Amino acid sequence: MTDQQKGIIKLCIDKGACSIADFSKALNISIPTATKLLGELVSQGYLAEMGKVGTSGGRRPNTFGLNPEAGYFLGVDVARQHFHIAISDFSGEVKFFLQDIEFVLEASAESFRTMSRKIKEVVNEAGLEWSKILGVGISLTGRVNPEKGFSLSYFVSDDIQLGDIFQRELEAPVNIENDSRAMTYGEYCGLGNEADPNMLFINLSWGLGMGMILDGKLYYGTSGFSGEFGHFPLLDNNVMCRCGKIGCLETGASGSALTHWIKHQLQQGRRSSLSSIYKRDGDISLQNVLDAVEDEDVLAIEGIGAMGDTLGRGIAGLINIFNPGLVVIGGRLIVGKDYLMLPIRTAVNRYSLSKVSADTKIKFSQLGRSAAAIGDCLLSRSKYLSNL
Repeated sequence: MTDQQKGIIKLCIDKGACSIADFSKALNISIPTATKLLGELVSQGYLAEMGKVGTSGGRRPNTFGLNPEAGYFLGVDVARQHFHIAISDFSGEVKFFLQDIEFVLEASAESFRTMSRKIKEVVNEAGLEWSKILGVGISLTGRVNPEKGFSLSYFVSDDIQLGDIFQRELEAPVNIENDSRAMTYGEYCGLGNEADPNMLFINLSWGLGMGMILDGKLYYGTSGFSGEFGHFPLLDNNVMCRCGKIGCLETGASGSALTHWIKHQLQQGRRSSLSSIYKRDGDISLQNVLDAVEDEDVLAIEGIGAMGDTLGRGIAGLINIFNPGLVVIGGRLIVGKDYLMLPIRTAVNRYSLSKVSADTKIKFSQLGRSAAAIGDCLLSRSKYLSNL
């Protein structure tokens, strides 16, 4: 596929259906050239006529857009004990989303193969022929290098890369990605006209991650490991993080930190709706805590507020450094809603430079738990088109 043809497809992704005159003007090509390129893309099945658009006078021009039936993209978001699947058509519209498929992925080739079989079963049950899948995106927690196709969290050996195993088992191009970056891209694309070319996405789940859109592009860093916001050494709490360092932001602002804080309070005799669960099981889960927040348990609300204050301090630092137009907060802890957002905003106002943060909007994710899987679909489509 030529660069001009890719330019036409990109314009359709960004703007939707366009007329021949729109393509000609945007790509600085003649009307005859635009007509010829469009004809080729229609015959190849990538574009389709979308009907005529109204004008103030004269003949109404035909418009062309992405052909939804050109193929499908699969997004797989792998969490600690389950995974989510999204399927999008060629135009990027999500046709299917299934969450919480129980599976614990282990760092072994056999586990990867078993997961691949489960993925194919889900697609088959959705009534879609596997041959129509043009690409698969898989996101995982931790440090992931998409270019080389490996994850340090699911490392087998130098000779066996995660991406290669999945690609061989799934018999389709596979893109491996960090979950926070996948969420970032899904959210950014989903915002449409409200998207900001400088956007930070905070993934507040069991851990704490971040993705960055800088100048309209997903930022990876030199080694593909950008966004380790949770391991910023911000806190003087002498708490060891799972990374082995002391005082990481994640030890004070994350689902794991919240759960630890609640358990400590219960041990000190604080009363809560969680007391009976803790007394019975000797432990509580993050889901127990989040359910308690939604049920307006006072202790759980206090905990989510403490997380918000600590996180807000970290976000204030990010705003001072990046001066983003938009900060989006996603992940499991956003069920806290105003109990979380109000202390975040208060801390941002307290710690950020007012001139720097004045134009920064802070909002919750609009895609919620589907953000990463949708981002995986769209990243897979982007990679597919770049390889044509």
